[in-house]
Amino acid sequence: MSQFQDFFENNTGNCIHKWIHYFDIYDFWFKKFKNKPVVILEIGVYQGGSLNMWRDYFGKEAHIYAIDINPLCKQFEAENTQIFIGSQKDREFLKFLKTKIPKIDILIDDGGHTMSQQIVSFEELYDHIQDDGIYLCEDLHTSYWPAYEGGYKNKNSFIEYSKNFIDYINAWHVNKSELPVNDFTRKTYALHYYDSVLVIEKRVMNKPVVQMRGEIIIPIENFPVPETKEGTLVKVRNKIARIIKRK
Repeated sequence: MSQFQDFFENNTGNCIHKWIHYFDIYDFWFKKFKNKPVVILEIGVYQGGSLNMWRDYFGKEAHIYAIDINPLCKQFEAENTQIFIGSQKDREFLKFLKTKIPKIDILIDDGGHTMSQQIVSFEELYDHIQDDGIYLCEDLHTSYWPAYEGGYKNKNSFIEYSKNFIDYINAWHVNKSELPVNDFTRKTYALHYYDSVLVIEKRVMNKPVVQMRGEIIIPIENFPVPETKEGTLVKVRNKIARIIKRK
């Protein structure tokens, strides 16, 4: 059992509302930040119970920030825990927030769960995550619920919106006019989808490099490659063969 689940199951303080399988996800991605001066932003305070859970897990050095639209949530502030009151789909509020808090190591979007809230929060806050940080958006099942602006294959859902991220991280391999390399491409290492959760793993990325090592036994030209109108793949294969011959 993870420390998160142990805390949850023995919690007698402020209410925590979580899907049980989230705890293993938290533990897997957050453990490298434990007992360090990590900066955390949680979107959605609710009863304040998760703030206590983060504090228990990350330790006294953690700096925890949170936002909620309900001004009553301000009462859950504590040492090294600061709460801002505002809407997560208010772009001006989020821009203001970035002037008040340091770069974030971990962002947890557990806010209102509507499509507009999740999309706006990502668009405004992803650039405020550290280059080795984590962006975690949870309760993505609302992408399938019309009441939350979602629905299966609804192009406006966060699930459908985030599917574009797959293209972005592969933009190095696409014609620039079709899909240019962007900041997401340059600063995102991987996407990890779980039931109701997306974890985005940040890392400074350079253009991928391909190499070959070892002896070529079967001549490369004996292996078929797709023919294109421009013969691009054939040219690449022949170029590799010439490099190998020079060696």
